[in-house]
Amino acid sequence: MKILHLSDLHIGKIIYEQSLLEDQEYMLKQIEKIIEKEKIEAVLISGDIYDRSIPPADAVDILNKFLNTLIKILKVKVFIISGNHDSKERLNFGSQIFENDGLYIQTTYTGKIRKVELTEKINIYMLPFIKPIEVKQYFENTKIETYNDAIKQIISKEKIDKNKINILMAHQFVTSGTINPETSESETINIGGIDNVDASNFSEFDYVALGHIHGPQKIGNEKIRYSGTMLKYSFSEVNHHKSAVIIEIKEGKLDYKLKPLKPLRDMRKIQGPIEELIKEENYKGTNQQDYIKAIITNEEAIYDAIGQIRKIYPNTLSLDILNSKSYNSDTHIENFEKIKEKNEYELFNDFYEFQNSVKLDEEQSEIIKKVIKKTKNQK
Repeated sequence: MKILHLSDLHIGKIIYEQSLLEDQEYMLKQIEKIIEKEKIEAVLISGDIYDRSIPPADAVDILNKFLNTLIKILKVKVFIISGNHDSKERLNFGSQIFENDGLYIQTTYTGKIRKVELTEKINIYMLPFIKPIEVKQYFENTKIETYNDAIKQIISKEKIDKNKINILMAHQFVTSGTINPETSESETINIGGIDNVDASNFSEFDYVALGHIHGPQKIGNEKIRYSGTMLKYSFSEVNHHKSAVIIEIKEGKLDYKLKPLKPLRDMRKIQGPIEELIKEENYKGTNQQDYIKAIITNEEAIYDAIGQIRKIYPNTLSLDILNSKSYNSDTHIENFEKIKEKNEYELFNDFYEFQNSVKLDEEQSEIIKKVIKKTKNQK
């Protein structure tokens, strides 16, 4: 049997005011082809189905089409848990009706992890994103203050049949001792480690299908994995290699492989002098429709830099300047007492050097001195 592990679809995502719905629909169709070609029998989606608790209508429509293809056409079973971005109530709507068609949705913890028998020998445990406050009511005589406390008590309550293959779906920030997963700017992580859940809590499971972290990676050991997002959702993810996890269960043993995903438009950074970035030999053969963050290193001011870049890369989302002025800006800040000691010409000269990375030349100095003198005489 083959099972596909996905998470963090974030359908309806917008970055820099750019909707990614077209890119997401393209990727979901690619995933449909993988399911068909690999003969996948079940799909696990471990949270953050939507990017917002109230998704736009177009996002709901895209998910509906995707699930309809999986269940009605490809005849696979689909398991979905809610993530921290999802509305539990909205995602759970109609879930009991859908189960007759093979769609299982779990958005709340009710005192016991929901277990679904995929086959006689394979169990799927569905644990949606939880907070300690939601769990305390089920463990009245136990101290639960952290996320780790909550998960530890939840799992300790379960009776895991070790004679079967047991797969857990979860959406938490999982660490392994002092080792944290690699994170990116597009994730919501609490500062100070209060949401950390240690990987040791999952030792009873044969595979843990995690969601929440956007980079595909293992944590703790090979059987505890984040599938990562299907697309890059921030420029901090430009070096990610997005993939889906294919879990294969054969003769009672579980193995997995990563299936690369190729986007309609990649997300990448380009850096250098603007004349080099727009030179044909440097962009020829690349996808000019990619989402671009351009970092311009020219020292002089550039007229309509974003316009020039967008003539080549129309989907440029961000433009930064990186030169000696931006790099050394902190070194030019002086305290108030030193500033008070300087005259008007010295202050202007410092300002000019800060803006242009060069000092006034002799001719410019004479002009500025005359202007200052004339201005002071007019007072």
